[in-house]
Amino acid sequence: MVRFEDLRRPAATGLAILAVAAAYYTTGRLGLLAEVVVGGAHITPLWPPTGVALACLLILGLRIWPGIALGAFLVVVAIGSLTLTPSSLAITAGNTAGPLAACLLLRRVGFRTELDRLKDGLALVFLGAAGMLVSSGTGAVTLLLDGGLPPHGFWAAWSAWWTGDVMGVVVITPLLLSLRMARPAWGAVPHAWAEQVVLLAATAVVAVVVTRSSLDLLFLVFPLLIWAALRFQLAATAPCVLVLSVLAVVAATGHHGPFKDHGILGIMVTLQALNGAAALTTLLLAAVVAQRENTYQKIEQACAALSEVVAHLSPTQPRSSPPGSAEETT
Repeated sequence: MVRFEDLRRPAATGLAILAVAAAYYTTGRLGLLAEVVVGGAHITPLWPPTGVALACLLILGLRIWPGIALGAFLVVVAIGSLTLTPSSLAITAGNTAGPLAACLLLRRVGFRTELDRLKDGLALVFLGAAGMLVSSGTGAVTLLLDGGLPPHGFWAAWSAWWTGDVMGVVVITPLLLSLRMARPAWGAVPHAWAEQVVLLAATAVVAVVVTRSSLDLLFLVFPLLIWAALRFQLAATAPCVLVLSVLAVVAATGHHGPFKDHGILGIMVTLQALNGAAALTTLLLAAVVAQRENTYQKIEQACAALSEVVAHLSPTQPRSSPPGSAEETT
């Protein structure tokens, strides 16, 4: 007789796989709204599904990889005709293997999803970027062999594909990890929720201004990002970076503001430099602040434990006089 407990875990895993596939497909369709042509291939400057896939692997485990494969396949076939071809299967395999490789690399170095150590921030950026070499390399080579990419455009398409995947990791993965670990700080910090809302709104306003202005004022958004990192770490910086990245991508694909007078290569370099600098700065600064706060908490706990030990060892009452002393004979 099969017990209900035996069915519940596979059922939960199946639902998780379907949820991951739906999230991958939905964010993929959103990412395709801002695609550009680089080297003859259609590339997205920010590919959110890679961040979604890596976050799901880190949170739910490697068992949900079929959800990534299903979502990637649906996105690939949605671009063209709904058919099984070697090219679509190869790109699907690459898009699945990339986040898996990044997850395995992060596990190997003891990555913590709390992102409360500087080494975790560095690992997510550099090992996540290393894992994306698999997906971008597989995709670019597949398009080249399939005839969808001219040989002279291979390196441009590959680099744009890789940076788009990396931007998905450094922008989306911290956001999802911070949402998982989020806990309201409203009780500890008065009016903290209002301050975070103001930060997000101010970042959006400044981002619109600097990405639509003909002047090179993109750096003006960094004080707000630094403020968010110092005050609330990833809970505030991750949404701010996402808003900035989305508005920058929209401006870049529309050739607005500082992206107006550049070719596609100049636009991609400027855009990815902005997104990468914003994500890297806030991620590492938030990790440093979180690590410092954790160190302070450990010091406070050690001091409290030491105080308890000292209080326990200290005499609370005067000792009784030894036999034959002057106090006893009086």
